[in-house]
Amino acid sequence: MTQPQPQIAVVTGASRGVGQGIAEALGAAGMTVYLTGRAAAQGGSTLYGQALHGSLEATAAAIDAAGGRGIPVFCDHADDAQVQALFARIEREQGRLDLLVNNAAFIHEQLIEPGPFWAKPLELVRILDIGLRSAYVASYHAAPLLLNSAQGLVCFTSSFGGTCYMHGPAYGAQKAGVDKLAADMAVDFEGSGVAALSLWLGPQLTERTRIAGANHGEQYEAFLSQAETPQFNGRVIHALLNDPQLMSLSGQTLISAELAPRYGISEAQGRQPPSYREMLGAPRVAHPARVV
Repeated sequence: MTQPQPQIAVVTGASRGVGQGIAEALGAAGMTVYLTGRAAAQGGSTLYGQALHGSLEATAAAIDAAGGRGIPVFCDHADDAQVQALFARIEREQGRLDLLVNNAAFIHEQLIEPGPFWAKPLELVRILDIGLRSAYVASYHAAPLLLNSAQGLVCFTSSFGGTCYMHGPAYGAQKAGVDKLAADMAVDFEGSGVAALSLWLGPQLTERTRIAGANHGEQYEAFLSQAETPQFNGRVIHALLNDPQLMSLSGQTLISAELAPRYGISEAQGRQPPSYREMLGAPRVAHPARVV
């Protein structure tokens, strides 16, 4: 009996943090996961003087150990040619793509510091290049491969900062931007079997947030006590990809914590992370008008 082919995914920005955890969860579900990032090996990045661990090689090894297949690909998402080469490689090796998780973003050390945007380094604006523009470019090159899948998904990792003030205007514009990319790409994908969604993640339990929390005390302590693991969100994304009703959700911005119970997903010991809808706002609903 012929064994079904594993599903194929790309997770951008998977050297560490959210991307790493999402990729590991997809691997644990048996997927073949192409991992992109600039940290091919350990070391090099710091936050508040503390080293940030993680690498593409380590993520790939964790995926292999979980039962999937991890394929690390060094890719700077600021370089369109490298992104094009990534998807050309996937076309040669796989011929299709089932899932693209647009997660790569530029996160500046001063992002969560208090103060107006003009008092912070101008470099924070790079999140609009590596986070918004780069997600468009990756989706552009992924689209023909996704169309070869029985059911495909473009998923953008976003946050409540898409509607409320969070970390300043550059961060907010990037999150609002990927939410709109999902809404408009869904229109272009209509009838193709490919969905586009933006997913609002809650506070994430990563090495970066633990270091930031230690440097900001009570400001982050309450949030982190109820935070989500990136693996939790990876399981939600995998469930979305395989949901028979996926196309009915296409174009929407959804809240990960609200989707999890629908798919029977929880954290360890059955903990359900909360939604911050009441505190931080609800996703915007796109107007149905279309101007072509």
